[in-house]
Amino acid sequence: MRKPIGRTTAAFAPRAAIVGALVAALLATASCTGTVPPDAAAAGTAPASTSSPAGPAASATGSPSATPAQVPVPDTLRFTGTTLTGSAFDATRLAGRPVVLWFWAPWCATCASQAWTVAEIAPRYRDTVPIVGVAGLGEQRDMKNFVSEFDLGDMPQIDDRKGTLWKRFTVTEQSIFVIIDRDGKIVHQGFLDGESLSARVAALAGA
Repeated sequence: MRKPIGRTTAAFAPRAAIVGALVAALLATASCTGTVPPDAAAAGTAPASTSSPAGPAASATGSPSATPAQVPVPDTLRFTGTTLTGSAFDATRLAGRPVVLWFWAPWCATCASQAWTVAEIAPRYRDTVPIVGVAGLGEQRDMKNFVSEFDLGDMPQIDDRKGTLWKRFTVTEQSIFVIIDRDGKIVHQGFLDGESLSARVAALAGA
């Protein structure tokens, strides 16, 4: 005697419906989780877009380039050096801004009289008119003592004991200021007292 088929089919119908619903839910969940990287989902942020506008040009190390591509570097700023603290100095990073180069010697009394003014205005105009010291005609120890005595450590001081930059800018005596405008043109080369230096730097900052 065969068992009635109707009861068996009816008994399994609810289970089939439940299984089908579970499979559909699992498929929907799987399709959603595939669009967000695991690390982004954990952080609660959307994935980064690959079509975002490019930022500043990157160097070989991945850091932004110091000089934007649209700022031409004049020949007057195509030089490098080493500061009295041992750091590398690249003048091309100053392109697009007026720059003051101060050629001084540690034993120079005139340089000492100007040092107080330089120490006062250099931090104020650091971002608009950088003042860069170029120390020469002396020993490194004496140069460092000069910087410490007059609180000049907040501005770059290039160690030019070999006279490389002095020769490049045809500086034959101290103290000499070489002022370069934002276009790279030398607009002054010679002596300046404290008052004249302050006035020129302020004018360049406001230009």
